[in-house]
Amino acid sequence: MKNVQRVFWLVLLGLSGVWLLADTLSPYPFTYFSFRTVFVQYTGVVGMGMMSLAMMLALRPKWVEPPLDGLDKMYRLHKWLGIGGLVFSTLHWWWGKGTKWMVGWGWLSRPEHNAIGEQSLSALEQWLNTQRGLAETIGEWVFYAAAILIILALVNSFPYHWFRKTHKLLALAYLALVYHSLVLLTFDYWLQPVGVVMALLMLGGSVAAVTVLAGRVGHSRKVAGILEHLEYYPALKMNEGFIKLEKGWPGHKPGQFAFVTSENNEGAHPYTIASVWNPEAPGLRFIVKELGDWTGQLRTRLRVGQPVSVEGPYGCFDFSDRPERQIWVGAGIGITPFIAKLEQLAQSGERREVDLFHVSAEYEQAAFDKLTAAAEAAQVRLHIRMTPSEGRLTPEQIRAAVPEWREASLWFCGPAAFGNFLREDFARHGLPSKHVHQELFAMR
Repeated sequence: MKNVQRVFWLVLLGLSGVWLLADTLSPYPFTYFSFRTVFVQYTGVVGMGMMSLAMMLALRPKWVEPPLDGLDKMYRLHKWLGIGGLVFSTLHWWWGKGTKWMVGWGWLSRPEHNAIGEQSLSALEQWLNTQRGLAETIGEWVFYAAAILIILALVNSFPYHWFRKTHKLLALAYLALVYHSLVLLTFDYWLQPVGVVMALLMLGGSVAAVTVLAGRVGHSRKVAGILEHLEYYPALKMNEGFIKLEKGWPGHKPGQFAFVTSENNEGAHPYTIASVWNPEAPGLRFIVKELGDWTGQLRTRLRVGQPVSVEGPYGCFDFSDRPERQIWVGAGIGITPFIAKLEQLAQSGERREVDLFHVSAEYEQAAFDKLTAAAEAAQVRLHIRMTPSEGRLTPEQIRAAVPEWREASLWFCGPAAFGNFLREDFARHGLPSKHVHQELFAMR
């Protein structure tokens, strides 16, 4: 998460810096209207720059995963950039539109406008000036629409299938804002670093927006498959399925995930892969808990023999770090990546000191028997904690069970609040943050 925070602030400071090379927030003479002129340009540059980067991240670029520690962190940055873009766009809108309202209300007096003769402007500048009214109108109404779409994306109770459809409209809104920015950005900026940066960002964002609207995100990483096996665990409300893949899957590491599409109208959903890669029998196993509006319908929607599409793999939750000893904590369906790693350890014969803590509110004998057998085969110490009878797992209990925890790394997958609590507690007790790994399995 620290890398995500660093990148976010680097983007904000970088965009601010290149703008300050071209202009200033302390114009002379300093008046309300002189400040408004430069502040509207500044907020427009930062807001549009953030939205451009957010749009490019929507393509799920693989090369960005390692420095950000996985697609889950990349999506968190995408979310923060979207929120940041909305904040700066709101400031941009208010100083532009609000000033006009205040003049109309008599709160402000508009200064005399010293018009520059059209003959002193280039043909391009003259044409851009003819577009200003339309660009301002489009920008205003698209801002209202984009604000609503972004706010809806932040409401977790908003159904995913509606979120997917409405969020896609942001690509269309972005293209309209590109036109708004091209027309209204101060013309002199284009020959300075800020102009070059904005041109590149808006070009990249436009390509990304067209790709999103065409439904081509991740197209080169998609492989067709057939749902070959299904099993349901009623007590746990979990669906387990095995997908036989056609040629093209590059292989994956335990802990990674993929986007699976079983119905085109519903679109792709991310699921952690619960099996190791075997090129001799290419396929993937997924274990999915009924948690949302779509996963709650999987039992009735899926059928053996059903064609599906799989995109990936993604993620850097791959158990690769320096400490030889590891502590794994899988809460609820968060046990999934650890199941894949247990299988890999058993098959490879690799031996390392591992304690696996599985926290569950429900009990299913068949599922727990499989987990116990997998842990024994991998020679991993398994600690199962049933919260209804034993209470919540605490950091103190983990440290008591693993006295050598200071020499270990902690890997957590499960509810974000629980993971954040463990991260903060172990950090207070001296475990370096670089040795704490948390999967942020939230794609919105």
